[in-house]
Amino acid sequence: MSRPRTHTMSVVCCVRVAEDQDFERLKQLCDCHDGWSLAYNHPPTKVWTRPTKNSTFQMIKVCTVYTDIDANVLYDVLHDPHYRQMWDKHMIKSVDVGYLNPNNDVSYYAIACPAPLKNRDFVLQRSWLDTGRELYVLNHSVFHHQYPPRKGFVRGLSHLTGYLIRPLPSGGCSFSYVSHCDPRGKLPPWLVNKLTHVLAPKMVKTLHKACMQYLTWKPRNNPNYKPWIYPEQISIPRIAFSQCTKSPADDVVEMLDESDIDEKALEQLNHSHF
Repeated sequence: MSRPRTHTMSVVCCVRVAEDQDFERLKQLCDCHDGWSLAYNHPPTKVWTRPTKNSTFQMIKVCTVYTDIDANVLYDVLHDPHYRQMWDKHMIKSVDVGYLNPNNDVSYYAIACPAPLKNRDFVLQRSWLDTGRELYVLNHSVFHHQYPPRKGFVRGLSHLTGYLIRPLPSGGCSFSYVSHCDPRGKLPPWLVNKLTHVLAPKMVKTLHKACMQYLTWKPRNNPNYKPWIYPEQISIPRIAFSQCTKSPADDVVEMLDESDIDEKALEQLNHSHF
C-alpha cells in the first residue's frame, strides 16, 4: 500500500444558518431526475447517480416509499441521538458539539469501516425544517476547533447530504435521500458501484427496521425528549462562529491510498454514510 500523502481541502466548509433556498435546493435535487442516471430499480426503491465537478465520487440519490411508517417516526429516528447508537452499527462515536439556533447544530461523527479500509470521521452542521407537509434534514461538513483531524481517521467531507420525508394521504411516507459525500483518500473505482448497488438499498432496509423498532423503544426511553421539535429541551452549548474559524494548517489532512484494496475483502460491507 502506498505511503500516506497530504492534500489541501479546496472546499469552503462554512458554518451558517440554513435558509429557505437551501431546503428548496434539496427538494429540487430529490424531485428532478434530469442529468441523473438510474442505477438501481427495484420498486419502490430507486437509486440514481450523477457526476460532480468537485469530486471523483458521484452524487447518489435514493427514493423509496414506506407504506407502514409514519413520516414523523422516520423524522424522529433520523434525529434521535440516543436511539442512533441502537441501530447505527457502524458508529464509533457521535458527539453533539453545540447548536447555532433551534434548527441548526454541529456534531462530530466517527464511523467504523471494514478492514482494510481506514475509519472515517466527520464534523457536520445539520439543519432541519418541518413545513407541516414536508420534513427536511440536511448536513454539510464544517470545522470546529475542538474537533480537528485526528490520527487514525481519515476526515471525510460531506458536500451535501439531505433527507426529504413526505406524509402520504393513504398513510406511510415517501423518503428521498441525496448524498454528495467524499470519504477522502484514494479509493478503488469499484467502490462507487458497491455504494450504489448494495449500500444505498441496504440503507433503505436499515432505516425501515430502525423505525419499526423505535415504536417500542422510544416509549421506554425518555419518550418526551425531542429537542429537534421542542427547542426548550436543548441542553448542549451554543456555538460561537469564532469556534468554527480554521487556520491554513487545519486544511491539511491525511490522504491514504487505498486503491489496491481487493473487493473480496469487503464482502461484509454494510450500510455506511459515504
